[in-house]
Amino acid sequence: METRVAIIGIIVENNDVTEQLNKILHQYANYIIGRMGLPYHERQIAIISVVVDAPQDVISALSGKLGMLPDVSTKTIYSTTTGGGKA
Repeated sequence: METRVAIIGIIVENNDVTEQLNKILHQYANYIIGRMGLPYHERQIAIISVVVDAPQDVISALSGKLGMLPDVSTKTIYSTTTGGGKA
C-alpha cells in the first residue's frame, strides 16, 4: 500500500486530555516514526510533533481523532513524495 511521510503538529491547551491523546497515539504506534513533546510552562500548553509513515487515510484518521479531543488543535503537513510503505 502506498504511504506518505507526514508531520502532525499538536497543541494541547488542557493537560486533562493527555491520557486520551496518548491512547490514540498508541493505537497508531505502527505508523509513528517518532515524536517530540515540548511543555511550554509559561503558557500552560504542550506542543507535540508526531512524524508518521502511513497511508493517506490513516494519517487523516489519526489527525482527525486527535483534533476532536477538547482543547487540542492539530495541523498536518505531508511530504510531496509517496512510497511503497515501511520496510
